[in-house]
Amino acid sequence: MADLPVIDSQAIANLRALDPENGDDFLREIIGIFIDDTPQRIAELDKSLAVGDLATFARAAHSIKGASSNLGASILRATAEQIEHRAREGNLAEVSPMVEAVRLEFARAEVELLKLIPTK
Repeated sequence: MADLPVIDSQAIANLRALDPENGDDFLREIIGIFIDDTPQRIAELDKSLAVGDLATFARAAHSIKGASSNLGASILRATAEQIEHRAREGNLAEVSPMVEAVRLEFARAEVELLKLIPTK
């Protein structure tokens, strides 16, 4: 995954193209939702892992994967996809370090995304 960008510039360009008339308002909104929601999904990963709730764990990983994909957070998406697959296979053994990787990659993505939308 080291060859993947933290944020894929093409994904950002695609989002900007959806609303070219309003500057980065749409992008700012999507990034804001991602930054607000993802920590909640990571908390769901932690809680569901602690109690062995495969369905909730897989759903939270899937949500992170989808949101990350939309914003081009490539490494975060790939990591969330790996843990989603493990959960769907019924295997939560050894995913704890992967949840930490999700947390780390979210922090990295957040920094890069915030650079794209300077405050007004």
